[in-house]
Amino acid sequence: MPKLLIIADDFTGALDTGVQFSAWGADVRVLAGPGLGLEGAPACEVLVVDAETRHLLPGEARRAVAGIVRQAVELAVPHIYKKTDSALRGNIGAELAALLAASGERWLPFLPAFPQMGRVTRQGVHYIGETPVAESVFGRDPFEPVRHSRVTELIAEQCSLPVESRPPLAEGPPPEGKGITVFDAATPEDLRATGGRLLEAGKLRIMAGCAGFGAVIPGLLGLGRGGPVPPPPLDTRLLVICGSVNPITIAQLDRAEGAGFLRIRLSPEQKLDRDYWLTEQGAAEFGVLQGILEREPWRIIETNDFGGNGPTAAYAAARGLTTEDIRTGISRSVGYMVSRLFPTPALGTLLVTGGDTLLQCMDYMGVRELQPVCELERGVVLSRFTYRNCTRYVISKSGGFGGEDLIEKMPAMLAATHTTPNQEEETL
Repeated sequence: MPKLLIIADDFTGALDTGVQFSAWGADVRVLAGPGLGLEGAPACEVLVVDAETRHLLPGEARRAVAGIVRQAVELAVPHIYKKTDSALRGNIGAELAALLAASGERWLPFLPAFPQMGRVTRQGVHYIGETPVAESVFGRDPFEPVRHSRVTELIAEQCSLPVESRPPLAEGPPPEGKGITVFDAATPEDLRATGGRLLEAGKLRIMAGCAGFGAVIPGLLGLGRGGPVPPPPLDTRLLVICGSVNPITIAQLDRAEGAGFLRIRLSPEQKLDRDYWLTEQGAAEFGVLQGILEREPWRIIETNDFGGNGPTAAYAAARGLTTEDIRTGISRSVGYMVSRLFPTPALGTLLVTGGDTLLQCMDYMGVRELQPVCELERGVVLSRFTYRNCTRYVISKSGGFGGEDLIEKMPAMLAATHTTPNQEEETL
C-alpha cells in the first residue's frame, strides 16, 4: 500500500497535485475515474485517486469520498490527503466532512492556498490575485460558480461540523478540539511553517488542501528522493485540445492563434450529436481534419463557438439538451477524436485543457492509470500513458491556470526538452 493516498475531485486536480510528488522523485500513480477501489491498486509510494466528485450532488460526493477513506483506513494507509480545488470549486464542505468522519479522526487541518499560483488565504478570505474568489472569474463560472470568498462560510454550506479560521502556525502547537480549521497562507513559507508544526504535533494523518500544500508534503513526510525531475525529449509538434470555457484559457487560445497556431472550432453537430463521427458525413469530415493535422505543426481543436457559445446553446435548446448533456456530449466527442488520433502521426505532443476532457479521452481508450512526470511550469503537468502499445506524453492544465502567453510559448518549451539534460533518452 502507498505511504500517502491523495483523493482528488477531478482529473487535472489529481495530476497537478500528484506531480508535486513526482518532482521530488517519488513513485506516483494516478487512477482515473469514479468507482475505482484501492484493492489491487498499483504498488507505488504515492497513490492518487480521481474520485470524480466535482460535478456530483453534495450527498453523492460525501458518500464517494467516505468509501475511499474507509478502504484506506482498513488497509492502514498512514497518510490521507483530500485534494481540493485551488479556486474552491466543487463539494468542499461535504468532502472534508466525509474525510473526517470516515477516518475516525476528530480534527482536520485545511490549507486551501496556492501562493505559488497567486491564490492566497488572508484572514479567512480566499483570493485569486488580489480579488476575492467569489468576485473573480470563478464566481462567474457557468457550471460551478464559487459563491463565498470566506472559506468557513463556503464549508458551512455543506457541513455542520465546527469550522474556524486561523493564521499560519508560525509557532506553538495546533489547536485542540474537533472539526475543521482553515489556515491562512500568503506564501509557500506559510504553508511550510504550518505543515511543520502539524508534523511535530502528529497531526498529519489526515489533511486537506490543493497542490500548493501538496508541494510541501514530500519534504515533510520524507517522500521521494528530493531531486528535480527534468522533462524527457518531447515531440515538437503540438496538438491543443480545449474543452474549457474559462476566460483565461480563451485568452490563451486567442494569443496562440495570433502567433500562428491553426485554430479549428468544432460545430454544434460535431460536439453534441451522439456518435456523429461514426456517420458517413462525420467520417468524411474526420478524414479531412486528420489530413490537416498531419500537415500543420501547431494545432488547436476548440469546443467553443466563434464569438461565444450562442450557436451551440441554440442547437442544444432546440433538442432539449441540459447543461450537463452539453458538458458530457462535448467531452464524449473530443474523447472519440483523440482515441482515433492517438496512434497516428497527426497527434505529436498533446495538450489538453479541462479535466473532463482529458478523462473522457482516456475513457474511450480504456486507460485508467497515468504516471505524472514533471511540471513544465507551475500548474502545467506532463504525464505519460500507453494505449495499444503506443506510449504518448500528454500535457494537462486546469482551465484557469497559466499566463496569457502559455500556449504561444509551448513550442519553444517543447524544443527546449531536446537541449537540456534529461533522465530519459528516447522520445516517445
